[in-house]
Amino acid sequence: MKIEPTNALVVVDMQNDFCPGGALGVEEGDQIIPGINTLIPRFETCVFSRDWHPPDHCSFAENPEYVDGSWPVHCVAHTHGAAFHPDLKIPEGARIVNKATEPDREAYSAFDGTGVGDELRAAGIQRVFVCGLALDYCVRMTAMDAVAEGFNTVLLQDLSRAVNNAPESVKQTLEELEQAGVAIAESKDLR
Repeated sequence: MKIEPTNALVVVDMQNDFCPGGALGVEEGDQIIPGINTLIPRFETCVFSRDWHPPDHCSFAENPEYVDGSWPVHCVAHTHGAAFHPDLKIPEGARIVNKATEPDREAYSAFDGTGVGDELRAAGIQRVFVCGLALDYCVRMTAMDAVAEGFNTVLLQDLSRAVNNAPESVKQTLEELEQAGVAIAESKDLR
């Protein structure tokens, strides 16, 4: 797959709270950062999404069950946990998308209520490559919404990690994405 000027890289939620040691750390989540950093300069257009929750966000639970609607407090706006991982190399001029900013509404996707789809279309973007954390939640929803927004969408599997890393769970997520029209690739497939 050749990277074209009409392509964008969408990096999902590479934040301290989603990396090991964070409030909702994804196993090996930080290990994909070097690969993402290698790709960033190859794209003219890069989007970086982040959870940017209010302190009373509806997904927070006192006794979290680690499922949709019952998460520990994480990625509260303007905190260390919400900051991008310090090793992530965000270029000047990159578009940063804040999501799930309303207290009573969850938003897993970088396209959910952010206007980034319109911005990418206005910039002539036709295909997006999606990677980041977590594969089975925010990455999955971002990729599915990208398809719904009319973009050719490619998931970079090797540069994504899941909350539920069990092989059958990852396989199910990938199958769901393929059924929605998302192509599955690895960063080594890009030239």
